[in-house]
Amino acid sequence: MFGYHVPRPDQAMLISGGRSRRSGTPFRVVTGHGAFAMPMFRKVRYLTLSMNEAEITENCVTKQGIILQVRAVIAFKVGNDDESIVNAAQRFLSDQDQMSVLTGRIFAGHLRSIVGSMTVEEIIRERQRLATEVLDGSTAEMAKIGLTVDSLQIRSIDDMKLGYIAAMAAPHNAAIQQQAKIAQAQANQLAAEAEQEAQRKQAEYARQTAILQAQYKAEIDRAQAESAQAGPLAQAQAQREVLSMQTELAERAAELRQQQLVAEVVKPAEADAERVRILAQAEAERIRIQAEAAASNNRVALDRMLIDQLPALVREAAGGLANANINVLNGSDGLSEIAAGLVGQGLAILESVKNGLPAAKETTRNLEAVKEQQ
Repeated sequence: MFGYHVPRPDQAMLISGGRSRRSGTPFRVVTGHGAFAMPMFRKVRYLTLSMNEAEITENCVTKQGIILQVRAVIAFKVGNDDESIVNAAQRFLSDQDQMSVLTGRIFAGHLRSIVGSMTVEEIIRERQRLATEVLDGSTAEMAKIGLTVDSLQIRSIDDMKLGYIAAMAAPHNAAIQQQAKIAQAQANQLAAEAEQEAQRKQAEYARQTAILQAQYKAEIDRAQAESAQAGPLAQAQAQREVLSMQTELAERAAELRQQQLVAEVVKPAEADAERVRILAQAEAERIRIQAEAAASNNRVALDRMLIDQLPALVREAAGGLANANINVLNGSDGLSEIAAGLVGQGLAILESVKNGLPAAKETTRNLEAVKEQQ
């Protein structure tokens, strides 16, 4: 609309040419809303309310007479109240850049004053105290020109290559360097220990892996060997069992053969031998009786008769053995032994006859017993 003006949020609109609503102010202040200004009769101007910045670099002499170069940054703006806007507008409206220049000069003066009351050590160690004292000393003066300070930051403090600050920091630097070296040595030691532990674990892992691999290979080799020997071992076991059974059968066959030999050879031979012995005794008894009957005539003739009967006795004994199933194991020697036995048996019968009648009677009884068994 013609004649209606609206300021930006960071601006204060100043309307001059009419009577101000506030007494003593040369213009009307409008912020945050629009206002009507009659053209040709009113003049509208704008004052920034935004943040401004001022940088200062000042050589200051400390309480010890040491020159320090101090750099600082000040953040400021026009106050939000109408009084501050009027004061700032009356001073900076035509050249608003002068606000930064004037602010820098104000703070430079207070900075030199505060640094002069402190030592280098205090300035270095208590930088915030320096900034606070400078800010407090400048607040009233800044308010008179309609400006407020938001912050003051000390950017750097330099002794301009004098070496004082470096010398002051040397003990601390040495201590810090020593602590750094100790920390580095400890770190290196810990790193070396960690590396040794890692190497030990790797070696242990390699050893365990080798053992496991060896065990695994041994198990595989054993399984393969058992698999390869399974057939021959089974065959050998079967053969061993067959041999054991064959041996057992052979032993049983030998026992049966022995029993068969006893039944077929030994028992019949013993029976025939007993029969021959009984017959021989009977014959001897007969001869003895005859001898007793003839004893009264001629003893010599009787002995001659007995001798003549010896071949017949031997033939009878041999005849008894003719049907016996006897195995001769030692060839001609065995036959000789059998013949000698028969002759001996005949001589024994003759001797029995010579011994008298009682033996003949016993032979007779034995003969009758054999006849009854037959």
